[in-house]
Amino acid sequence: MSSYSYAVAETQTFTLTHAKHMAAKVAADLMRVQRLYGEPSTQRILDFEKEVTALLKAGYLGTVIYGFKRDGNWIEPTLKYTAAELSGNGADDSPGRIRPNADVSGARFASYLTYNTAWDLASQSERDAVEKDLPFSRGGAPEPGVSGYMTSDRSYSSGGRALNRSIVRSY
Repeated sequence: MSSYSYAVAETQTFTLTHAKHMAAKVAADLMRVQRLYGEPSTQRILDFEKEVTALLKAGYLGTVIYGFKRDGNWIEPTLKYTAAELSGNGADDSPGRIRPNADVSGARFASYLTYNTAWDLASQSERDAVEKDLPFSRGGAPEPGVSGYMTSDRSYSSGGRALNRSIVRSY
């Protein structure tokens, strides 16, 4: 009696369509923040969406944070997205669930982005090719702290990659 076994390897190519799908969910979250808190502007949301799309497609996004800062710390409502590879079938949640009525008095809207290790390993010409298509340039700065705590609440996925969302909550 003979027995046979085989393995099926599934590979997915991450495309611009996959990147746009996830970036659109980030933009939807930011539109909700705008409706509830008056910031960011629609043009900034479009620029953030374009930036996330380009960096996801190129495989260089580490984390990106959008929210309100007071006294140098992120406060509620602040959203942090962490790019990751999927292991298995990941959740592709609907955007939303931004709590209304957080106290943003005296705070300003800001964004903070980090690149992943692939960016560090990329050549300068590879980085330049991606940066030329970005809607704006970011400078270096230390990462702000958090007033409250971060809690994971959503995951957006497509094409074998994910954006895991965390949100700042007040104590």
